[in-house]
Amino acid sequence: MKAVIMAGGFGTRLRPLTCNIPKPMVPVANKPMMEHIVNLLKKYGITEIVSLLYYQPEKIKNYFGDGSKFGIKMDYVKAEADFGTAGSVKNAAHLLKERFIIISGDVLTDFDLEKAIKFHEEKKSISTILLTRVTNPLAFGVVITDDKGKITRFLEKPSWGEVFSDTINTGIYILEPEALDFIPPKMDFDFSKNLFPIFLKEQKGLYGYISEGYWRDIGNLDEYIEAHKDLLNGQVKIPTLPGNTSLIIDKTAKIGENVSFEGMVIIGKNAEIGDNVEISYSIIGDNSKIGNDSVINSSVVWDNVKTEEDIGLKRDVVCSRVSIGKKTRIHSNVFVAEDCKIGKEAIIKQNLKLWPDKIVHDNAIVTSSLIWGDKWLRELFTDAKVVGLINSEISPDFGAKLGGAYGAFIGLSKNIIVSRDSYDGSRMINRALMSGLMSAGVNCVDVSELPIPVIRHQLRSGGYAGGVHTRKSTLGDKSVEIIFIDNDGKDIPVSKAKSIERLFQGEDFSKADFESIGQVEFSVRVTESYKRNFFKNLDTEAIDKRKFKVVIDYSNGSASNIFPSLLGSLDCQIISLNAYTDQRKLIHFRNFYEPAKAQLSSIVKSVNADLGFLIDPSAEKVFLVNETGEYIDTLKAMLVVTELFLKQNQGIDKIAVPVTATNKIDEIAKKYGVTEVIRTKNDHSSMMDSVINKGAKFVSGTRGGYIFPEFLFACDGMFAMAKIMELLAKDGRNFSDFTNEGNFFHTSKKSVPCPWEKKGTVMRKIMEFSEPYERQLIDGVKVFLNETEWVLLIPDRLEAFFNIYAESNDAKRTKEIVREFEQKLLTWSE
Repeated sequence: MKAVIMAGGFGTRLRPLTCNIPKPMVPVANKPMMEHIVNLLKKYGITEIVSLLYYQPEKIKNYFGDGSKFGIKMDYVKAEADFGTAGSVKNAAHLLKERFIIISGDVLTDFDLEKAIKFHEEKKSISTILLTRVTNPLAFGVVITDDKGKITRFLEKPSWGEVFSDTINTGIYILEPEALDFIPPKMDFDFSKNLFPIFLKEQKGLYGYISEGYWRDIGNLDEYIEAHKDLLNGQVKIPTLPGNTSLIIDKTAKIGENVSFEGMVIIGKNAEIGDNVEISYSIIGDNSKIGNDSVINSSVVWDNVKTEEDIGLKRDVVCSRVSIGKKTRIHSNVFVAEDCKIGKEAIIKQNLKLWPDKIVHDNAIVTSSLIWGDKWLRELFTDAKVVGLINSEISPDFGAKLGGAYGAFIGLSKNIIVSRDSYDGSRMINRALMSGLMSAGVNCVDVSELPIPVIRHQLRSGGYAGGVHTRKSTLGDKSVEIIFIDNDGKDIPVSKAKSIERLFQGEDFSKADFESIGQVEFSVRVTESYKRNFFKNLDTEAIDKRKFKVVIDYSNGSASNIFPSLLGSLDCQIISLNAYTDQRKLIHFRNFYEPAKAQLSSIVKSVNADLGFLIDPSAEKVFLVNETGEYIDTLKAMLVVTELFLKQNQGIDKIAVPVTATNKIDEIAKKYGVTEVIRTKNDHSSMMDSVINKGAKFVSGTRGGYIFPEFLFACDGMFAMAKIMELLAKDGRNFSDFTNEGNFFHTSKKSVPCPWEKKGTVMRKIMEFSEPYERQLIDGVKVFLNETEWVLLIPDRLEAFFNIYAESNDAKRTKEIVREFEQKLLTWSE
């Protein structure tokens, strides 16, 4: 049996450790990661190995050679392009005429491969995936198997609502050679995204073996630190390290007087440890020298590092050939790349990355340029957004760097639309983003304070490479959101977000030369095309005939910059509230929301208005008050607007609603001949996707968002207000005529605490519990208890909670369902 080691990764998220070496060559316990994999394979009698190379291949070939000094035979295959995981293996098909195992060169594991191979043979599988259970499955492919180990569901890189199990794909595969026949040559083809879905669809016998033992993907700096922590705590068994010992000192090392060790410590070949040194839970590399009176705590020191006396390290990584002067203190979570020179009595603040060959002078205090914190060492994007605390996680220098990374991705001389809300923090970050974009040679069209639906509309008209909108977070805390929009007005896809993130984390993106700096243009033309399309898709005559009296609360948002002029073209009497931008109220919108509803209801009733609207500051959602002054719950409003729309647009085949929507929506759809109700995740991106990729002709959200695709594929609160007026005008009735019909639904919602590390386990137990029931796996797990009752369990994406949604025909029964599943969740999370 042969093995294939995937050794072609760039290691971008491990920079600066991988600036000068490929990721598989990064040392773990003084040996390259890939050498540990080689030793694991050799332990189980697999000595014929094919290494797939791409990035800095010569470093790997020079180290392993033909493999003879490691007791193996090593062949190499280098791809001329990035063909994806499966495409890269296809490149080596001429060397793989028998069963083979595929394993990444940058994982740390002690799996029993013999048991996995035996399982594969017993199942007569064409492909077996080695699985493991983890506390946070988000970064991996989630896998569900039946009781015989056959894979029934596979989802690559899920969101929390799609984490149906804590059992994940480790990237270790056992394949029969005929599996290669399904992989096209010299094409970008991935195991998880392409090959395994084919095996599932064609029922080729794809199995999963849940492996016992340790496994960690060392994909980023935090994982690198954690891998060493686990190793030094004895959680992983490495063949070349003796077991049951807390101190491993090479016989060639020199240890001074009064040296104290705590926990497991590894000292490499020819290392020198000075007098009175304290070392705890750390690794010192070959030929490194630690000066007298130094303290090394939970750190990894590579080879040929030289320190003078009285230096301090705490949870740091110091790469090869670094020198550190006396009495220097390096605070926690610092990564010092190769060949850096740090002077005496310097202070290096926490969360800093020093790139190769940097010089820190004597007595210098180095303040981290990564002042936004270690959050960005893990994950930058949430879907198409970057969200963080203003002036802490998201600051001007962060904005400039992010703009530079985005500009490098977009390309020289391209044009980007940049917009924001009225919050001063958004203005600050907006300008920082433009600085970064310009430094990359990108031209910025600054449209200042405009609602995001207007920006989407303009991008759809063409001529721009993309857009960025900065706004106060809708979460109501001290955060801002930076939303990245593609050149067609849609949110950027995950693939583009990941590309920008790699550039940002890598820090080595290109800058424009002095003659190619980008320009700034201030444009007012954007609103004109929006206005034309607005009235093109509206029956203004019907609205004019009804002569509405309407009260509109603008929430001091950017809709007040454009909507009043649109309403001026309609024969309506408008009473406007908060029709000016005010960042003080914008910041505290959630605090103003309840009083604003009460005020709107009171004014609608006192002036005998036909309707009241409250539009959110981002102009994407709209909330309604009927002519009696009653505030209409968003779920009821969704049903009324849907019925009005379908009644006047009969013949529509598809509509979409979130998975949290009541079953009453299906009754309405059936009544008007709709053949398909698409259920989506309960977020704006999924609602947009139902229009763009699934053909929905109308989308009604549960949180006040509506999409009318003939106008725009995204939620637009301004158009929604006008469209609702049109629908009511044509119907001839008032809003209360619908809401008073009663018998809508009985729903209930509750949030239940659940530790982050337990969410994957809880999802697996939910899947096990719901196996006998009909269920939907769209966003969380929706379980149909019977024909009239359902419960939906969704792990919260931002906080340590599970959200429970339930519906039945009886209000009391609905609350009983919520209480029942609250207890189940608490039990499952113990």
